[in-house]
Amino acid sequence: MLTRVRSLVLSVWRLPAAPDARPAGPFDYAFVAVAAVVAVIEVAVLRTDLPFRWLSLAGFLAWLPTLLVRRTMPLLTVSVFAAAMLALLVVTSTTAAPAPGDLNTAVVALLIPYSLARWASGAGAAEGLTLFFVVASISLASQDVSAADRIGGTAVVVAAVALGAAGRARSMLRSRQLDDVRRLERERLARDLHDTVAHHLTAIAISAQAGLAVADRQPEAAADALRRIDEEATRTLAETRKVLRMLRTDDEPRERPLDDLLGLASSGPGPTVEVAVDGDLDDLSPTVAAALQRIAQEAVANARRHARDATFVQVRVASDQDCVELVVTDDGRGSTGSGDGFGIAGMTERAALLGGRLEAGSLAPLVGWRVTAHLPLEEAL
Repeated sequence: MLTRVRSLVLSVWRLPAAPDARPAGPFDYAFVAVAAVVAVIEVAVLRTDLPFRWLSLAGFLAWLPTLLVRRTMPLLTVSVFAAAMLALLVVTSTTAAPAPGDLNTAVVALLIPYSLARWASGAGAAEGLTLFFVVASISLASQDVSAADRIGGTAVVVAAVALGAAGRARSMLRSRQLDDVRRLERERLARDLHDTVAHHLTAIAISAQAGLAVADRQPEAAADALRRIDEEATRTLAETRKVLRMLRTDDEPRERPLDDLLGLASSGPGPTVEVAVDGDLDDLSPTVAAALQRIAQEAVANARRHARDATFVQVRVASDQDCVELVVTDDGRGSTGSGDGFGIAGMTERAALLGGRLEAGSLAPLVGWRVTAHLPLEEAL
């Protein structure tokens, strides 16, 4: 228990200053000006019987302007406030006169404990609030007020501190939510780039290697490889533009991703890719269809990139009443990769985000590889 309390105290003490503190604006200057005018009217017209009213007004006007920096320098605000209040008490105590009366306008001093809890660092808030409560306690003790008034005044100050702490907690939560959104968007962008650009670049690399291998003996095959490189480069550019367009407009692609699923079929350099779609998939939501396309694309790219001596890759898509199933199988003999890539992790994450699941593994020891994804027909809410 003591360890938890100590950890909590240390975490609060080490809390940095709020990053959203902004400098004073027109509203702040207008607020301070209005408070000063109201205080002058109170002293000169409304409360002419207030003890040491002009001295009280001077003290109020001494610390009032520091409210302009209550967000960026709350410790300065509480320090000037404490100095002004203690100076008033010293002046009146040396003359054996009654303590100066409090201005009703001085209620704006509640912004000081609020600002300390809202914007100061943990250590600064603790020091500033301690100083504020000490000065407020001395001021209350020097005046002839009832116990109920003292309790009520303390409760109001505590409420101001609580409001400041609540505002700070809400700001921190909002900041964390924004950080999570940025992180998710970065992951989404990384997946899209990996599943699209990397796929086409793999095809370009394979075609280039095949073209170089037969360039001397079969010029026609080399020319065919160059045509495939041109096609894949064009697709890569289109996919990159699509991702950038999504980043700029926050719009999902309008075209159906499954329209490109049959385009994965290939009989050129590398293993032959065969695509078979069973059933009607027109009712898939755009998000599920996009995930299905990306997973199939990544699985094919992995087979072409890593499956040793693979000659054939089969992509099969089928649907029933509840889900759509994607199965990608190759006939390779093990993997040439190191296993530390992000392909399977990205595919698994895509499926999980939609409420589906993905399994990947070899069909038999060192023979073939299968990726199976089960996705719901609709997005999981």
